[in-house]
Order: sequence, then structure tokens, then C-alpha cells
Amino acid sequence: MKKVLITGFDPFGGEKINPAYEAVKLLPDEIGGAKIIKKEIPTVFQKGPDAVYEAIQENQPNFVLCIGQAGGRSQVTPEWVGINFRNARIADNEGNQPLQTSVVENGPEAYFTMLPVFRMVEKMKENGIPASVSYTAGTYVCNDVMYSVLHYCHTEFKDLKGGFMHVPFATEQTVNQPAGTPGMNLKDIAKAIELSVEAMLESDTDIKVVSGETH
Repeated sequence: MKKVLITGFDPFGGEKINPAYEAVKLLPDEIGGAKIIKKEIPTVFQKGPDAVYEAIQENQPNFVLCIGQAGGRSQVTPEWVGINFRNARIADNEGNQPLQTSVVENGPEAYFTMLPVFRMVEKMKENGIPASVSYTAGTYVCNDVMYSVLHYCHTEFKDLKGGFMHVPFATEQTVNQPAGTPGMNLKDIAKAIELSVEAMLESDTDIKVVSGETH
């Protein structure tokens, strides 16, 4: 049986919940014949990636899909690229706020996703969930995790396919946000993740991964 590791962050930035892990918790234990391994990780530079690394070592999955919150986005957005750059807009949950530093010293400038993100988006849209491919995972802990996980895939776990996906605020998080702030029901976010995993498992073609490229 194939195994898929799915991670989500704990709350950060003053929020009481993080829709990333709240949605992950709603997932079934099996999707498309694959075992689903759920893991909450800290919204902390380096500790987030370290937690994913430990879960990979422990479970030896075939895929890893990391989920993060992107408050203000109205769609579920699989990410195309992680960059070797930290530039924190706010401090993380332990007060760290790295500015203009590398994720991995002397690492490639970027890693591109190993997941079929365009098919993932198609499948979500076919099932009535707003989705699009994103070309920036930011420079906060989400990008820290994405870049680090792809670095692990290239350097240590070479049979592993990894990637990252952002989700909107949960609807309840928008109550005290400015009028018009988008949100999504947690059940719909969970369904989006489930559909994305199905697309990953169904995909027969590998995405060519290019590292260190800027074009």
C-alpha cells in the first residue's frame, strides 16, 4: 500500500485555529487505496521542516503534501516553486524573524514541485472547488517547509515526491476580518486536499524537476 504524508501547521499570527491542520484532521485514513499519515507541524523556521523530516524518516511515504494557510486567497493553490530565501513579514511562533537569509546554505536557488499541480487544480475545479496554481509560496515558514522538503527529496529521499499547497482562511476566521475577506468551509478544504491526493495517485506522468533555475 502506498503512503501519503500530509502535514498542516499549528495556529500562528494571533489566529486561534489554522485551517491547514484542521482540514487535514478531517481526511479519511485511506484515499485511493493509499494510507494517509497526518502530522501537525510547528509554524517555526527550521523546526517545521525538521518535523516533516522526522515524519518522513519514521513513515517512509511515497508522497508528502504539506498544507499551509494563505489568508486572503480565495482559492486552494498548489504551489509550483519553493525558493531558497527567508524574509519573515512577522515573527514565527517562537519569535524568530529571519530577514534576507537562505533556507539551505549554498543550496540551489529554487526547487520546483514534484506533484501534478495542474491536474490537482483541474480535479478540484471539476468538483466545484475554486483552485489555481500559485507561483509563489512566499518567504515565510510555508516556503521554508516547501523548499526544505524538496531539498530532502533531492538529496536523501530520492524515491519521494513532495510539494506544498496553500488553503484560504476557514470561514470562521473571517468573522473579524475586513468585509470581503475570502474564506472557505473546512469540509470543502478537506475535500480539496482529498481530491488533490487522488490526482497525485492517478497521475501517470512525472513532473520534470528543475533545481537552481531562475527562468
